[in-house]
Amino acid sequence: MTDPFGNYLCQKLLDYCNNDQRAAIVHRVAPHLVSISLNIHGTRAAQKLVERLAPDLQPTEEEIHAVVQSLAGGVIRLIQDLNGNHVVQRCLQKLEPEHNQFIYDAVAEHCVQVASHRHGCCVFQRCVDFASARQKHQVVMEVVHQTVELVQDAFGNYVVQYVLEQVPSYCPNIVGIIAMSIIELSRQKFSSNVVEKCLQLASPEGQALMITQLSQKDQILGLLQDPYANYVIQRALQVASSPQLEMLLDAIRPHLPALRNTSYGRKIQSRVTKRCPSGIDNMLSAEEAVARHTRKG
Repeated sequence: MTDPFGNYLCQKLLDYCNNDQRAAIVHRVAPHLVSISLNIHGTRAAQKLVERLAPDLQPTEEEIHAVVQSLAGGVIRLIQDLNGNHVVQRCLQKLEPEHNQFIYDAVAEHCVQVASHRHGCCVFQRCVDFASARQKHQVVMEVVHQTVELVQDAFGNYVVQYVLEQVPSYCPNIVGIIAMSIIELSRQKFSSNVVEKCLQLASPEGQALMITQLSQKDQILGLLQDPYANYVIQRALQVASSPQLEMLLDAIRPHLPALRNTSYGRKIQSRVTKRCPSGIDNMLSAEEAVARHTRKG
């Protein structure tokens, strides 16, 4: 199965063999399945073997158990391997959720290790795609618990963004955690992208919480001049509603003259102009906007 040419023969055998012959192949191959999956040629044959254990092909419990027991012994190594991760993803795609529980247990236990890995972050996303309701809760809650660490990672931030997009019921949990550290996270390359995503996807209450934190007058100049945080402020200006819009504009207003000479500043000014077509000086103050909002409430 690991031969550059022999693996193609094995794949054809699996395509055309009957159930008894497939069971014999599984029996011979299963003890070596991890090493086969890690091999550049063997991974294709291993993926084919998993495909032939799909429910519609009526595999026996013994076949499933043999493959699962073998893969479970090296699942983290497989997830992080260039070749092995494809075998794990094929399991998620082809096997019943209950047979993949060993993957969910490993991913939940090693959440940061998996999600912050080049190949692991892709496997994590597929775990979300193919999970049962209980399995989805199992892995997503680990993402929630590790949000602050993951959003600062080059790969982990994509896992958090994927959860925000694909499992919106957990969005308030993540938004609440991001809001507590929003100033620091807005200034970092990877986490600033997640902050922007949260501003886009949050409920009105979540947006209000985040923008109120961004509108701190003793922090705003640093955010406006930061190469990453300025994009967060641009996004906040785009999505803000009253009275948070007025709070943010009040904080920005004193610094507008100093922003004209920077590329970041010109983009901020453009956003301000779009939200204040009659001019920022004609907008309500934050106090007036809050009072109006309270009366409407």
